[in-house]
Amino acid sequence: MSVPIPKDVRVVMADDSLVMRHFLRQLLEAHPRIIVVGEARNGREALESVKALHPDVLVLDVEMPVMNGIDALERIMGECPLPVVMFSSGTRNGAEVTLEALSLGAVDFVPKPATRVNLASIGSEICQKVISASSAVVRPARRRSEKPLAPRIQRRDVARDNAGALCVIGSSTGGPSALETIIPALSSELRGSILVCQHMPPGFTSSLARRLDSISRVQVKEAEDGDLLLAGRVLVVPGGSHAGIRKDKMGVHSVRLDQSPPVHGVRPSVDVVLADAARLFGPNLLVSILTGMGSDGAKGSLVARSHGARIVCQDEETSTVWGMPRACLEAGASQEQVPLTRMASAIQEFFSKKAAPKAGRS
Repeated sequence: MSVPIPKDVRVVMADDSLVMRHFLRQLLEAHPRIIVVGEARNGREALESVKALHPDVLVLDVEMPVMNGIDALERIMGECPLPVVMFSSGTRNGAEVTLEALSLGAVDFVPKPATRVNLASIGSEICQKVISASSAVVRPARRRSEKPLAPRIQRRDVARDNAGALCVIGSSTGGPSALETIIPALSSELRGSILVCQHMPPGFTSSLARRLDSISRVQVKEAEDGDLLLAGRVLVVPGGSHAGIRKDKMGVHSVRLDQSPPVHGVRPSVDVVLADAARLFGPNLLVSILTGMGSDGAKGSLVARSHGARIVCQDEETSTVWGMPRACLEAGASQEQVPLTRMASAIQEFFSKKAAPKAGRS
């Protein structure tokens, strides 16, 4: 049986800077599978190029004249959808705009270096993400006029109870959009704690936490070292840090952050946090592996399952990139494949069986 030869990936890139387009072309075409078939100076030209050239992937800048990247993305996803990788600023405003782009249907993003001198450092990352995006499933996107959740009601303060049950969510490519489906659907009476491990650089996870908090009934915040795992709280592991869990003499669990070397090329890593979570929570742990490329979370899920944890993975049909869930399934760790729209219910059903204890401390 012959092995299929990977096809070339045809790319259109849009950036208002001639110099930046020149460097981007060099970086992309250094990869043997990538061919740049078109360039655009603004969002309108990007839309026209996509319609005329039918590329496999669009690399899209955010700040451009005539039509900016967000307006162009919304038009493209409505008229001629294709995988889009955003090329965006790493500033706080840039991170928030990037998350809006991901919500509108962009598959992934690459933070733009602060100076052109550092541009070469992203060559491997942008090529990897373009190749991955070329096989991603493009999902119907929310329009900016749509709200993921009606104005929130009955949002309670975080329970002062130490969480007796924990859900660790691991995600990568397509994860922010998936999290926008899951977290806002959770009840304000959530009985356990959730720790989100999303592959993202520093700065972007804080914007992700703020965005999720603004549309959810539960409290969402970026984790800080020493934060307690409390019932009704969702903590997002900060980009650039690994997360562990410690337990004190009174049985109270808290987050431990460190900057040890990346695992699977990423930091935070799902496998790292699951090492502690499996040991400390055992059958009171639920692992949810969402869309993403790579295999992070598979090894840790297998360890967690051996400690009695329940492992559920997003199904192939609703995943943007069925990499991490597939690796978990092939490792023999996954116990159930769950559609994205059912994941919030799966989490709540698990917590309802593992009700948080009444006693605890804040």
